[in-house]
Amino acid sequence: MKNIYLLTLFALSFLSFSCDNDDADEQAKFAVPVIKSLTEIRADISVTAARQTQSNGKIYVAENYLFYIAQESGVHVFNNSNPASPLNIAFINLEGVHDISVKGNYLYADNFVDLLVFDISDIQNITLVRTIENSVAFSPTYPEDAEFYDYTVYPTGDEIITGFSIEMKDRPEGQDLILAGDALATFESSNASQVGTGGSYARFQINNDALYTIDAYKLNVFNISDPINAFFDKEVYMTQWFGGGEFETLFIQKDILFVGSTTGMYTVDAEDEFNPYFVSGFSHATACDPVVVYLNTAYITVRGGSTCGAIDDQINLIDVTDIANPTLLSTYLLDEPYGLGIKNNVLYVGCGANGLKIFDAVNSANLTLENTYPGNVKDIIPLDSHLIVVGDNHIKQYNYGPNFTLTLISEIDL
Repeated sequence: MKNIYLLTLFALSFLSFSCDNDDADEQAKFAVPVIKSLTEIRADISVTAARQTQSNGKIYVAENYLFYIAQESGVHVFNNSNPASPLNIAFINLEGVHDISVKGNYLYADNFVDLLVFDISDIQNITLVRTIENSVAFSPTYPEDAEFYDYTVYPTGDEIITGFSIEMKDRPEGQDLILAGDALATFESSNASQVGTGGSYARFQINNDALYTIDAYKLNVFNISDPINAFFDKEVYMTQWFGGGEFETLFIQKDILFVGSTTGMYTVDAEDEFNPYFVSGFSHATACDPVVVYLNTAYITVRGGSTCGAIDDQINLIDVTDIANPTLLSTYLLDEPYGLGIKNNVLYVGCGANGLKIFDAVNSANLTLENTYPGNVKDIIPLDSHLIVVGDNHIKQYNYGPNFTLTLISEIDL
């Protein structure tokens, strides 16, 4: 009797487990759009006292101030006049911020589809002075683990999709499956003086009275000669770029723009600041790649894996003496390279969990690894005075030392 009882319990348990599995098989992960109205987004802009953040981001430096751009959260402002003791002094609440640029007393920031101008002449009283509505493109990042797109949730009126949540819903079949696929396909198609310095992941650059921003496939030009009356001037959407991958980063040296894309690097002549034009390109397999330039050499970190592509992780060194004909000088294989910076023939590369790598770059054909510092490092700004690196919610500042060494002077937990 006891054996029969145990067998019955086992059978019931098996049936229950099987039913649970059947239920689980009928469920799927849906990307559900998060909808907000532009009226609400614009009304939420504010400047408050300093606060901490848990959002990943990037850094920007202007004179004695360090700005931490917390993705889709806001901009944290630090007084960095003493790098050994940076002070968190203010927070600009901008849910849709992804990049900033500073010239003189004005800070330019995106807020989803708008470009904003802030007066920062009094850093304790930052004020919004201009909004250029619907002037930049925004497309939320689609979650990698989503199996289906919830086409039943969509924006109307002045609403936009600001992101996605993942929800478990019944797995679609028949016509619902076709509609989910169609909806996803539709969604997927859809340096003068007093100018600050951004990292290698910058998407904004200033050239005299022009502010450049990049969208996935075009360059936007804004006229900022009068910041309070700044306006959208034009978009540069060149046929040479078609099929050339999505634009990711923007670097400027003198009046030449270097655009990092998912398939390579483009050079753009911006001597006429309001009429930049395509010059040439250097291609590689699909990957994620910021670019920085020092003298006649461009340095590109090329990271494969996940959504970035199948190429081996590496650094490409490109001769850009003739920007119409960029040529490969050398390739250095390196695990998980992210952002990078170059100063006085010393190359600094953030390698994620693999730390900060320091290279002797005097010989462009023979990059030499000289030192490694531990930590999670995603981007770098090498200033004349010292080095700033950023990782996940963490900033470190270093003094330069002899023989490719660094001395830690401060850390900021964000």
